[in-house]
Amino acid sequence: MTIHLNLATHAIPLWFLALSLFLPRICIAVAWMQHDMARYIPSVVGVVPVIVMLLVPRLLILFWIYTDQGISLWFLIHAIALVCAWGGGGSRVYTRRRDTYIE
Repeated sequence: MTIHLNLATHAIPLWFLALSLFLPRICIAVAWMQHDMARYIPSVVGVVPVIVMLLVPRLLILFWIYTDQGISLWFLIHAIALVCAWGGGGSRVYTRRRDTYIE
């Protein structure tokens, strides 16, 4: 197993790799609707990628990048985005309101 630390794109287009960091579901939908995108994104079974796209799109993108490039810099960047998204980077912060009474 080798790790490629360059930003080379093999079969997946650069627009998909860059935009899917921020808008994964939209990028997958656009890529799915393009006619020539079937050769860029390997589909294992027809229904399974659609279900995974709806539930956990970042895992699907990581799978596609791994099957295309292996563990590369793009894979590591998307893995960090996955950890940030699931780790609470987009969650709300609830703060308690403290009331101070002056006597």
